[in-house]
Amino acid sequence: MKRRDSRFSCQPLPAVLHSLLLLALLSAAPNSSGQTNAPAAPQGGNRYERTFRQSKSAVEKALKELQPSMGGRLPVLDGFAVSGDHPLSRYQRAYFQSSVEVVSTPSGGSAVRVSTKVTAWYSDATPSRSGYQLLTSNGRIESDLLDQLNDLLAAKPAAVSADKNASEGFPATAPAAAWAKPPAADKAITDKRVASQNAARASAEPLASDGSATEPVISAPQPRAADGAKSLSSSLQPGLTAQQLADSKNAQKPLDAATTNLQAQAASLEEVLKNQAQPRNLVAIKKSGTPVVSTPSLSGKTLFLASAHDEFEMLDFNADWVHVRISGLSRGWIWRTSLEMPEGISDIPLNRGHAAPVAAELFQVTREETGPFPGDWEPLRGKNVKIVSVQKIQEDEKNSGAQAKLEFAKSLLDKNYSELAAKPQEFAGVVLIFDSVDGGMIAATLPTVQRWKAGSLSDAALWHQCYFDPPETFNVSNPGGGQ
Repeated sequence: MKRRDSRFSCQPLPAVLHSLLLLALLSAAPNSSGQTNAPAAPQGGNRYERTFRQSKSAVEKALKELQPSMGGRLPVLDGFAVSGDHPLSRYQRAYFQSSVEVVSTPSGGSAVRVSTKVTAWYSDATPSRSGYQLLTSNGRIESDLLDQLNDLLAAKPAAVSADKNASEGFPATAPAAAWAKPPAADKAITDKRVASQNAARASAEPLASDGSATEPVISAPQPRAADGAKSLSSSLQPGLTAQQLADSKNAQKPLDAATTNLQAQAASLEEVLKNQAQPRNLVAIKKSGTPVVSTPSLSGKTLFLASAHDEFEMLDFNADWVHVRISGLSRGWIWRTSLEMPEGISDIPLNRGHAAPVAAELFQVTREETGPFPGDWEPLRGKNVKIVSVQKIQEDEKNSGAQAKLEFAKSLLDKNYSELAAKPQEFAGVVLIFDSVDGGMIAATLPTVQRWKAGSLSDAALWHQCYFDPPETFNVSNPGGGQ
């Protein structure tokens, strides 16, 4: 609204205009009828809502099972948060926390509202400006949570029926035997059994001189050491009737059945625990700094660097790469030798067919010199490097493809590291040139080689920080090792 001229600010308002302003203020005041607007979305997150036909109690019960999915660490921000004042690439250590509100609807269902806060560490060129910042979620986390809730509720129709019966006053579950026989039938059977036992006892007891029954005298048996158990059994049997022995055996049958049922349940629980002990499709990162890339190629875009012991679900794998699920619909590729594969799958693929010759038998160094970097890569542009020229021993060698070149390049980096480290002012890096029809160039900076030699970079991380020209010459995305 534009600011009014100060020359007119002190003049009294006309009566009609004053009445209109008063009416507008009264209409903007909160309604006294008790209606309230929907609560505002929490700071740092948008509200997402979906309606379900299940009751509020059933939805809240399902949400308790989804509690572990409502917060945690995000592997990347791209695809989960909206870019604000700073690019998402400047953020690290992203976390999210979702909050859920369940409200009953007039139709008997429920409305679920989800909002998410995303926080991440912002790295600024000025250290004093760095710190955790609150970002805006783009709705993907909320939609995934609502989809999971919908799938969970759809998979539990029995739980919904039980909840409906309980609300109408019916028991949730009722054994068939409890409705099949009224209590009067149990009482009749019990009375009949007691009468039969009394009649048998009366016929077995001796009569006194006046015709009344006398209590039998039962002497305690004196078993011998050799056959004590047999004597005890034989001495008790005359004092028990056939009906009493049958009743005793019948009383043991329910106990045996209950014991068998408990044993079956225990065996079933042990099987469940055994199957849930460790999923068989998880892979683990061996070293921190291992890159997760968008495509199975050394020239693929690095999504993020994984930490040691991070676990991912394996979707597929070949001789060089493993396809993994990052989160939700996010996918990525990881160099196979950088992972601990599931049981029964080797981290390093077995050689196919006959044994191929080692890289040292395929290539030879023809020249070493010092000169400016022969390329346009920013880290080494205009700097002095050590240049190593390599040739094939046999030009028609079929096994000297991309994988063999990388293996030989790794041996040259290891061999020349001592010279590079001793002259850091003279060499900014090393360049390996494969002089052949299908050749190419690999370049690495001295700090990258130092971290690789120190063990902080895996082989996969080393290659993703090197320069390849042309990249397709060293692409090992194919199962055959880029042949």
